[in-house]
Amino acid sequence: MNVLAFCGVLVTALVAALHVYFMVLEMFLWTRPLGLKTFRNTPEKAQATRVLAANQGLYNGFLAAGIIAGLVLAQPVLVTFSLLCVVVAGAYGAYSVSPRIFYVQAVPAIAALLLRAL
Repeated sequence: MNVLAFCGVLVTALVAALHVYFMVLEMFLWTRPLGLKTFRNTPEKAQATRVLAANQGLYNGFLAAGIIAGLVLAQPVLVTFSLLCVVVAGAYGAYSVSPRIFYVQAVPAIAALLLRAL
């Protein structure tokens, strides 16, 4: 495996790890201090939106699962599809919630896609 391919796998695994982290934050820590700080929520807003956040966290878990399954099963089409889904989710989050989401979610996935393409 050459250096670029290794970096591609490494960044791809980082994207999967980020989405596992997002899943945990949104499903289990949304109303806790770390979740409140991360998402800049008040306790009241977090409590009112916790079910929605848990659902969103589940989807982030599915994105991570797609990437991980694709890596483990050596299925590059599944990895690419999952990374493209991450980019779309990050772009929509940037449009609908905060531009910050694009940098946290979509940029690492774009980097992984570019490294994998080289």
